[in-house]
Amino acid sequence: MSYDYDVAFIGSGHANWHAAVTLAQAGKKVVIIEKDITAGTCTNYGCNAKFLLDSPFEFLDGLDRYERAGIGTKGTIRWEELMAFKKREIPTYAPFMEEIFAQMNIELLKGYGKLQDEHTVAIDDRAITADYIVLGTGQRPARLNIEGKELLHDSREFLELDSLPNRITFIGAGIISMEFATMAVKLGSEVHIVEFADKALAAYPENDVRTVVDKLRAEGVQFHFGQAVEKAEALESGLRLTTAQGLIIETDYALDATGRISNVENLGLEDLGIEYNRSGIVVNDYLQTAVPHIFASGDVIDKTIPRLTPTASFESDYIADFILGINEKPISYPVVPNLVFTFPRIAQVGVTVAEAKADTDNYKIVDVPFGQQAKFQTKLEDEARFTLIVNKNKELAGASLLSNEAGEMINLITLIINQKLKAADLSQMIFAFPGTSNALINAVKTALS
Repeated sequence: MSYDYDVAFIGSGHANWHAAVTLAQAGKKVVIIEKDITAGTCTNYGCNAKFLLDSPFEFLDGLDRYERAGIGTKGTIRWEELMAFKKREIPTYAPFMEEIFAQMNIELLKGYGKLQDEHTVAIDDRAITADYIVLGTGQRPARLNIEGKELLHDSREFLELDSLPNRITFIGAGIISMEFATMAVKLGSEVHIVEFADKALAAYPENDVRTVVDKLRAEGVQFHFGQAVEKAEALESGLRLTTAQGLIIETDYALDATGRISNVENLGLEDLGIEYNRSGIVVNDYLQTAVPHIFASGDVIDKTIPRLTPTASFESDYIADFILGINEKPISYPVVPNLVFTFPRIAQVGVTVAEAKADTDNYKIVDVPFGQQAKFQTKLEDEARFTLIVNKNKELAGASLLSNEAGEMINLITLIINQKLKAADLSQMIFAFPGTSNALINAVKTALS
């Protein structure tokens, strides 16, 4: 049959556009369908915006540490000016991506895409056909089903705040709440974090999380664990939150950060027998749905692998190679590093500390008090530390890092794990001194010996 396009993508984020570019370069006729801002959540109101706003706070945190080393003038962050800069910078990204698509003859159709049959996508009042279809519709913030839920905000709205409220309450103690609270408390806001569980950041090592929580508490963040928000009500000024356990918090702004859900509704999946659930679309080891020429990519997939931008990009690249016949093997994920932008940062990759503790026959845990060993390298981060997981083959299998430098160091650790480098391999390399990566390599070589 003859189709309008070789490949149609529903969604224009990282889960899709990487494949679209590769396929267009290979001579395929490609269309991207997008109902929102071109380039998706991460680019426009997720990772990029968050990181742009977060970066100045890293300098502020560093200046605080160096007060004891003779720096007597604290830096100042003016949120209003920082947000104004963000609102000038971030909106340039979507037009930039649209220009790239145009240069590569990738057609961009704005509208809501819905599967009409196995090869047809309806876009509002029109329809197109394609040989292959890729669903990369991502996720959206979950909302508590409580009285007054319309008074609560989400992360996208927080990242648009022209001025920071004097009192902010975050519901949930996951990544979003912990990262945003890290910024808000440094600017003097009264910050509360309400969490149903008994701890924050449950997926990360307890010792590392405890260090971050203790620091945030010292800065003024008030944590309320074991509390379930059941009601929000408007006041003359601000709002009141009430938990099932009787806690009452009056605040100016409340952010519901209790999770994210996949955008699977109204895609026409049911009509084609494509299985899905709250977690996402069910795929096989080739990222195919129940209809083999319809794929899913990125956060919308029902999966256990971390839902991160690099993971979505990796899946997108895989789908392009599969369609082109370059790689017909099942998808094989490398280890996936992830990072929490608190101060200090928390990073982990590969086998976790909890997994290693549960399997001591196969893994050795090596704790490295990095911040105490060489302060000229650690920039006075006394609490910085590494936990390295070594397997029976004397290879690095996993790691957790607690440090403001963790973001860059975890990438080096990831390379070592993926390449199965041993101590002898690292000894044949020379790294710049006295960078933190040099100290990290020395610690890894010792652990692997």
